[in-house]
Amino acid sequence: MSKPHFTAAPSERSLRGLLLLLASVAGAAIANIYYNQPLLDSFSQSFPQSAPWIGAVPTVTQIGFAVGMLLLAPLGDRIDRRRLILLQIAGICVALLVAATAPTLPVLIGASLAIGVLATMAQQAGPFAAELAPPEQGGHAVGTVYSGLLLGILLARTGAGFVAEYFGWRAVFAASIVAMLVLAVVVATRLPPSKPTSTLPYNKLLGSPWHLAVELRGLREAALTGAALFAAFSLFWSVLSLLLADAPFHLGPQAAGLFGIVGAAGAYVAPWAGIFVDRRGPRAVISLAIGLIAVAFVVFGLSGASITGLVIGVIVLDIGLQMAQVSNQSRIFALKPEARSRLNTVYMMCYFIHDVLLHRRRSRIGDGRGYVACVWLDWRVHRRTAFLSTRRVESHLRSLEPVAAS
Repeated sequence: MSKPHFTAAPSERSLRGLLLLLASVAGAAIANIYYNQPLLDSFSQSFPQSAPWIGAVPTVTQIGFAVGMLLLAPLGDRIDRRRLILLQIAGICVALLVAATAPTLPVLIGASLAIGVLATMAQQAGPFAAELAPPEQGGHAVGTVYSGLLLGILLARTGAGFVAEYFGWRAVFAASIVAMLVLAVVVATRLPPSKPTSTLPYNKLLGSPWHLAVELRGLREAALTGAALFAAFSLFWSVLSLLLADAPFHLGPQAAGLFGIVGAAGAYVAPWAGIFVDRRGPRAVISLAIGLIAVAFVVFGLSGASITGLVIGVIVLDIGLQMAQVSNQSRIFALKPEARSRLNTVYMMCYFIHDVLLHRRRSRIGDGRGYVACVWLDWRVHRRTAFLSTRRVESHLRSLEPVAAS
């Protein structure tokens, strides 16, 4: 199979604009699965008779995202990615409209499931960026897209809370419709089409990610390492609001949302991490990322009662995760360029499965007093997993041709 190509190779300036556009696609799309998380109280007020089922809204959204990763994400290797993104934007606009006008909670839950499925267009941006960029700039391309993805994740809750406070929760979904429509116009006019790299029928296309996972040791190593590090990241954010609500802080959920802005400041590191990968290869970046995340948890353990310590730890944690993500995705996209979307499906599903397995442990945290102990306990598990995986990564990378330094 031939590699994807375009009618004209983008210039350096044009490539920069296309990468920023793909970063916007990733951020705007992924934000849709996090908008509902700070709106649960508002949902309860609108649907008081269904209040016990309010928690199903974010849960079903995440399930929908996993379903979309399995059923839609592999299609990026089969059809034009630009067309796929536009189709998913059209679909998610309909789902957002249903959510914004939902008369009952079951309707909102159904719309949330569809939003989760269609938000997987975010996972087309990384493989698309890797196609557009020359091989020696692949890490920078992935890093640029990932910075947009992380900004979408970190700022979605803060933005949704702000809009809902002043205009109501329905306005959050309405605003997202406007954003997605504007994005569709820009994608249709600025993003070039891609050439499919697979002719597999749909049923075989869905089964091929698992064959790739068995075939490619590097894919398994990157997925396990990334999942372990993301679990540590997810653990911290899942208990931060509990810590801030307890002594000595006594702060509300708005304070936890502001920490999202603090973490977003670290998103600017992702493109530089990509450049580092291009120049030095993923081995050095993965090792540095693990070290930074370890330092972040040491900071949390020693200064969990200090806002300053938490701010420093959040920045270091986010930088470490971004470096690991950029390094791992740059690596897997180079393993088999004609199967980038399916490789990404395996990688992200490993994240999702790992996070689900750890959900039960996180759910046992009842208040902020157990924060430091729980963080430290879980970090020991993630650290051991990450270091064991990384040792295997490093031994395998020694057999690979090093990336030429610029």
